[in-house]
Amino acid sequence: MNRYPLWKYLLILAVIVPGVVYFLPNLYGEDPAIQISATRITKVDAVTQSQVEQALKQASIELRSLQRDEKGLKVRFRDTDTQIKARDTVQRALGDGYTVALNLLPATPSWLGWINANPMYLGLDLRGGVHFLMQVDMPAALKKAEERYVDDLRSTMREKKVRYLTVNRLDRGGLEIRFREVAERDKAREVIRRTLPELLLTDALKGSEPILQVRLTDQAMTEQRKSALEQNILALRNRVNELGVAEPVIQRQGEDRIVVQLPGVQDTAKAKEIIGRTATLEIMMVDEEHSLDAARTGVIPPGSKLYKDRRGRPILLKKQVIYSGDNIVDAAAGFDSQSNGPVAHITLDARGASINQRVTGENVGKRMAVVYIEIKSEVQRDARGEPVLDAEGRQVRQRVRVEEVITAPVIREQIGKRFQITGLDSVEEARDLALLLRAGALAAPVEIIEERTVGPSLGAENIERGFHSTWIGFAAISVFMVIYYLLFGVTAVIALGVNVVLLVALLSLLQATLTLPGMAAIALTVGMAIDANVLINERIREELRNGNTPHASIHAGYERAFGTIFDSNITTLIGGIALFAFGSGPVRGFAVVLCLGIITSMFSGVMVSRALVNLIYGGRHKIERLAIGNTQWK
Repeated sequence: MNRYPLWKYLLILAVIVPGVVYFLPNLYGEDPAIQISATRITKVDAVTQSQVEQALKQASIELRSLQRDEKGLKVRFRDTDTQIKARDTVQRALGDGYTVALNLLPATPSWLGWINANPMYLGLDLRGGVHFLMQVDMPAALKKAEERYVDDLRSTMREKKVRYLTVNRLDRGGLEIRFREVAERDKAREVIRRTLPELLLTDALKGSEPILQVRLTDQAMTEQRKSALEQNILALRNRVNELGVAEPVIQRQGEDRIVVQLPGVQDTAKAKEIIGRTATLEIMMVDEEHSLDAARTGVIPPGSKLYKDRRGRPILLKKQVIYSGDNIVDAAAGFDSQSNGPVAHITLDARGASINQRVTGENVGKRMAVVYIEIKSEVQRDARGEPVLDAEGRQVRQRVRVEEVITAPVIREQIGKRFQITGLDSVEEARDLALLLRAGALAAPVEIIEERTVGPSLGAENIERGFHSTWIGFAAISVFMVIYYLLFGVTAVIALGVNVVLLVALLSLLQATLTLPGMAAIALTVGMAIDANVLINERIREELRNGNTPHASIHAGYERAFGTIFDSNITTLIGGIALFAFGSGPVRGFAVVLCLGIITSMFSGVMVSRALVNLIYGGRHKIERLAIGNTQWK
């Protein structure tokens, strides 16, 4: 009656043994390390590894281990001071062709790594790191989309032989096409409706000139906003990859915000510099047809705009963007072969190369400008230079758009896929510019509206407190169960321990990210898991009081309590699934751990505890005494 068949014991062992193995990596902690990644024009190979080893040896820096894989080179050290010193040493030795980032790597033994037994990832609140909440400038995204349609409309009408005067984007938004004749406007309307159905067209007159007013449909604007958000997320993810961050969190929040979390990042200043900068490039032609002196006095011709170069000198450029950072597929810092000054070597995609080849071929002898655009968040100041404060005494910040002409050289010959940007002040600037362009241009500017930094010491404190709360709860429950239910309490405690091990192993196997809410869910699961054994033990006591034999009471206790245990866990599981489906961020993390904990507690509370009781009492034909607390059967 109270004996499991052999296959059930083997099944329990088949679950517990792998569970223990995948639980073990979480006991070893992490090592301070540096991660060396290559750019698109370099690679991390045996030669790179030899250079790193030689540089560390010459600097008398002792390393714990060195490992090379497809992601780069990882070097471990004993403490963070050595780690930081090694980062600076290796960066100087390898130069600008490699990214050397600070990191924390699991100290798991290699034999566990062979079977892919890795520790859980720790969230920002446990591991330390940096958190950014970024706001996407959607009006700027729509402006860029409208500027792209200017070229599309021109090329479409040229292909269909529609005669027009000008195609311009209006400052208030939308586009305007001017014609000489109404017939040409009508012809253009039909062509645009067939080829660009996402545009709304309205007839108008400006004086005697027929005009076609163009704007995006609501659906097209929604698509452009969504596309800008997705492209920004992709670009930010590429930038994070350049930093060498393990398991970053980059996700959408609402319709126009992005959350970036970088767990384990210690070099937060570098992270903010790369993630927070919203740099992009735009290539324009210099307006040499109009007077610069007149533009300086405020008489700026239509279709042009006044900029300043790096030395503050004014320069008049045509508004039309020839191509932008969207068309850049690779960028690397280097030196000019003639002047030996720092440059950024740029490689364009097929579309950008085609445009570059056509424009430079048509404008040999004219000047082409490279405009660097960056959105910065600065403290707003009053006329006296003092910071402006809000009602709560906080400094008011404002977004400032910085536009600077890096260089405006004369086109000497036709160029295509590759060219270089000169006029940079330092190698460091060339490297940073190349990194930003290589990672991908942002579809729209973003602003950091919230920034939080969690230090490694605070993360370690959170881990310590979380584990202490879990183990204190476990110990308190264990003492109560052993005192109140004696031997059956001991089996319940063992089953509870198996539950914790299996839960942590499952989280490690799934490579889930554990946060403080997740640790709270583990503590809650420990408390809930013991409920099953309390129900079973009380049911066994009730059967004993009704005069049943010990064997019959054990069997009835487990069989009749199972329905109640199953129902209560299913209702909790439904709540956990609802939290996961409709929650976000920490709420979903809590829900994942809670749902997994319910599954493991059902297995351990019923099957594991029953197997232990069967091993203890199942082989006895006659039981003289059943140790289950104050209700004894003789």
